[in-house]
Amino acid sequence: MKLAVVILAAGQGKRMKSDLPKVLQPLAGQPLLAHVVSRARRLEPSSLHVVYGHGGDAVRARITDSDLRWALQAEQLGTGHAVMQAMPNVSDDELVLVLYGDVPLINHDTLQRLIAATGPKAMSLLTVMLDNPQGYGRIVRNARGAIQKIVEQKDANKAQLKIREGNSGIMVVPAKLLRKWLGRLKNSNAQGEYYLTDIIAMAVKDRIKVTPLIAPTGAEVLGVNDRLQLAELEALNRAERARELMLAGATLADPTRVDVRGEVTVGRDVFIDANVLFEGKVVIGDRARIGPNVVLRDMQVGADSVIHANSVLEQSELGANCSIGPYARFRPNSKLGDHVHIGNFVELKKTVIADGSKANHLTYLGDTIVGKGVNVGAGTISCNYDGANKFTTTIEDGAFIGSGNMLVAPVRIGKDATTGAGSTITREAPDGKLTLTRAKQTTIEGWKRPEKKK
Repeated sequence: MKLAVVILAAGQGKRMKSDLPKVLQPLAGQPLLAHVVSRARRLEPSSLHVVYGHGGDAVRARITDSDLRWALQAEQLGTGHAVMQAMPNVSDDELVLVLYGDVPLINHDTLQRLIAATGPKAMSLLTVMLDNPQGYGRIVRNARGAIQKIVEQKDANKAQLKIREGNSGIMVVPAKLLRKWLGRLKNSNAQGEYYLTDIIAMAVKDRIKVTPLIAPTGAEVLGVNDRLQLAELEALNRAERARELMLAGATLADPTRVDVRGEVTVGRDVFIDANVLFEGKVVIGDRARIGPNVVLRDMQVGADSVIHANSVLEQSELGANCSIGPYARFRPNSKLGDHVHIGNFVELKKTVIADGSKANHLTYLGDTIVGKGVNVGAGTISCNYDGANKFTTTIEDGAFIGSGNMLVAPVRIGKDATTGAGSTITREAPDGKLTLTRAKQTTIEGWKRPEKKK
């Protein structure tokens, strides 16, 4: 059977004490809802539905995936009522997986097992064993261990409140049966809401098999109601992503201090030091080493390259055997060849540097094309911006740029050319020659330094 995923994301989240809708609260740099959508998409469903309500315009503006089918829950009348809003766009030949926009860490394998246990005349339910089930609906089983019903916390009696097995709310139900059961829901309960969980008792009454699956860990069914729980999920997510990196072949100096806020691919024998932040899509080649306090955002790092401490690199590409930093900054669209050295307090922006070139100290290169084997001296600046337009500086193979140079673009430094220290280069520096600009040094006799009034 085809799979439809329905994500319930209409809640306000009053305990967050925030103007931001709960499902847009950030986890690892992305909204909670974005994590759930991403995990649902891995299942390759035939349709993906999001039921939204509170802060609806903001939610739809932030989550812009074109294939999502949005269903508005104008009144917050319970989880059963929320699922009803999506059902007009769900066909009877589909299985319906119900997920929650504030439960972002649900495991892919768990969902696959849940789906596999469901068929045209069978539904499945994800439960969780809890030391403290406070706030969870309780799973009521009969003497044979079969599920009979779910009782919500506020409707449970003393005996039911002692049950440790809680309802995660995540279930897979044949759409045809779900539609029928939703039509039978009543709101005669302490909350005055239409509980989705009431369909369990209906399934039992209709002799439909209800297969329970206990979640392998409590972490994957944790939801978010306040900022303390959000912080707990952040820590759990960091641990999960760190584990993935280590299993993929990376050594982490401290797994608790690596933060993955995107998709990271690592080669063999990669080393990652403490307090490293990854954002977006990052690819790290074999034997690369990432120093402490480094930020990598949408980066490709070549094999055997080293990024030293406190460097911030984004939307750029490094070749093999490069050495970067410490305290280097790459702004977008820079590309380095192999064996390139970029040293401390060097900034690149939209700059291409060929094999074997170096800029080791206190330099800014923007809109610059650097050839092979070039040495850029300390304190060099490519003056690429006139206040309205950007211009290109081209430095050919083998050039030597003296310290303290101002390269006023557009300008070309020729092959094997040398520019003298302290020069302001405004015209082409010819191949193989020394070019410099230098005012005559003067010493003023009899000059006295001004003194401050006492």
